[in-house]
Amino acid sequence: MIFLKTEDEIKLLRESNQLVGRTLAELARHIVPGVTTLHLDQVAESFIRDNGAEPTFKGFPNHKGKPYPASICTSINEVVVHGIPNSQTLREGDILSIDCGVKMNGFCGDSAYTFAVGQISSEKQQLLKITKDALYNAIDVARVGNRIGDIGHVVQTLCESYGYGVVREFTGHGIGQSMHEDPFVPNFGYKGTREQLLVGLCIAIEPMITLGNRNIKMLTDDWSVVTKDSKPAAHFEHTIAITQSGPIILSSFEELENVLREKA
Repeated sequence: MIFLKTEDEIKLLRESNQLVGRTLAELARHIVPGVTTLHLDQVAESFIRDNGAEPTFKGFPNHKGKPYPASICTSINEVVVHGIPNSQTLREGDILSIDCGVKMNGFCGDSAYTFAVGQISSEKQQLLKITKDALYNAIDVARVGNRIGDIGHVVQTLCESYGYGVVREFTGHGIGQSMHEDPFVPNFGYKGTREQLLVGLCIAIEPMITLGNRNIKMLTDDWSVVTKDSKPAAHFEHTIAITQSGPIILSSFEELENVLREKA
């Protein structure tokens, strides 16, 4: 069932999503070669709780009912999504996707960003740029009267034109009082198909794009999803609201990208 949100509910969703943006910005300050993803998780959980929210990922069950053990997902290089923070240290040239979710005042926030660790290859730089471009292209077509298929179509068209793989098995989603609501929002599809976009619909759009082919597999931890060819993947996500005047981005990359510019 699809739940359309009122203006007041969208304001609460914005507050939660803005906190996710600030959490990602705080993490951006700590992302350097030598830091562990476990340390980043500790930073994130403290920041989220200090701001009066809860990390929605922690304890969230997977398809086997196994609870996720951390507050953020930290996916390095060939890990597409759901990488579990651990004692592994980041290395110069890595890319790190961080997916973060919070719940505050009864509503959820969800956003993801792929960070460069130090200097990365031009190949990885382009992957990050095109994946983020695909996200914003998708947001631009998320307008009243268009359909979910239009969103996936623009992501797929751009990314496949560069020879990248578009992950099929994991998708964006509706969001509200629950982290995952209907409808699913695939990153592939055909124009004019699937559910119509209506005023008050709030969705998380999240391209997951691979440098090689789109084939993936799950590791034995039952969470981490990696590319079968071991080539890197990128992941960017915004939560948006559909309004009569166009899509509104409820999450934010602004503060984190200011941090990255200061570090450069």
